[in-house]
Amino acid sequence: MHRRNFLSAAGAGLAASALPAVHAAAQGKKPLRVGLIGTGWYGKCSLFRLIQVAPVEVVALCDVDKKMLAEASDLIGQRKGFTKKPRLHGDYREMLKEKDFDIVMVETPDHWHALPMIAAVQAGADVWVQKPISVDVVEGQAMVAAARKHKKVVQVVTQRRSTPHIVEARDRVIKEGKLGTIGHVEVCCYYHMRANDSPPVKPVPDFFDYEMWTGPAPLRPYDAPPYKDLGGAPLPHRRWWRTFMEYGNGIVGDMCIHMLDMVRFLLGLGWPKRVGSTGGIIVQKGGKSNISDTQTATFEFEKFPVIWTHRTWGDPPDPEYPWAAFIYGDKGTLKVSVNKYEFFPSGAKKATLSGTPLMEEDKYPEDRTEKDLERHVASALRRHWLDFLGARENYGKPVSDIEEGHISTASCILANLSMQHGRSLTWDPTAHRVVGDDEANKILRRPYRAPWTHPEPDKV
Repeated sequence: MHRRNFLSAAGAGLAASALPAVHAAAQGKKPLRVGLIGTGWYGKCSLFRLIQVAPVEVVALCDVDKKMLAEASDLIGQRKGFTKKPRLHGDYREMLKEKDFDIVMVETPDHWHALPMIAAVQAGADVWVQKPISVDVVEGQAMVAAARKHKKVVQVVTQRRSTPHIVEARDRVIKEGKLGTIGHVEVCCYYHMRANDSPPVKPVPDFFDYEMWTGPAPLRPYDAPPYKDLGGAPLPHRRWWRTFMEYGNGIVGDMCIHMLDMVRFLLGLGWPKRVGSTGGIIVQKGGKSNISDTQTATFEFEKFPVIWTHRTWGDPPDPEYPWAAFIYGDKGTLKVSVNKYEFFPSGAKKATLSGTPLMEEDKYPEDRTEKDLERHVASALRRHWLDFLGARENYGKPVSDIEEGHISTASCILANLSMQHGRSLTWDPTAHRVVGDDEANKILRRPYRAPWTHPEPDKV
């Protein structure tokens, strides 16, 4: 098999034994020059998985938190073979001026995905960007336009598409027709992940550029619960931000996108034709958080609906699948999560097929000790990187191409807009408009805080 095709296959569930061979083949290559924007939890997790499978030179790091930036630089320096210090920046625009990157990683909070990704492809880099790709629909549309105009590969970190046991479920259950005719899909999240604190406003610490961190989003008062890992410092950019709609799209934008995108991948779905949603802050009315604690969304596809539910209180209906998808066919049911999959033929009480995450800690022992690594996801991230690298070599589209990320992200945004306006929204993907709803179309683009300018699809 040609190496380029081999690399592409790797991202789609390549056998574990093949990964070292791919890595060995890459060793003769010139190191990839990489820049990372956003050096927090997942930025480091993603970067270290790339380092495991390809020769890399980390050219530059960017973060508005000087302590986080220095910590990331030190951790990179501790990796074998990394003796050259990366350039450190507090502004991604300054970082990208050098235009010396093969790959730029955008691992920022949600409200900071669009502008750096567009700037990176304009600077000549291929891009790895976190999900959800955008906080409004037009941002996502502009990101797709920028990738296509500048002919760059953009991989969205919806790594369920590269998760070995999930790919196995697709191949062993869905492709073999074991479900029969699929008529209904449920996706859900029942994690208690909505903050309910009311912390006081605090002075901004001198190591953190809160103005730049806020960027195009509304400037909220500086507040956050004490961050235990950092001596009780209040740091809103350490996960507190996820509890505010100013910076993202709530739990639908954070968790539904993963499960919806996974289902779209498994079943070959495109855009939903209609999206409706209800919910709000129904139970957890204390605290400053303004994201919903309870929400249901219906994504209507051509042949069946996909129904999302989240609650940040109470118990999940199936304790073994608190964040998952349930695909119902007339011949059986497939349950899929990041932790396992199970197939139950109709009438069966026990699964006849199942799978669990691929653990490769014998080959990558650093997975055992790396701080904050989701160890069950490490193999998926490695394959996601290999798929991306294969697409770069083959001038093709990766498994989580920016357009796929846009469809999943925008669908979740439409669910929130539906809940906000109290009506279902019919979507025209060609016109990129809500059909017959001028009021809804006006809010497909969020206002940006000055001096930041909202990206437009025809001006990127």
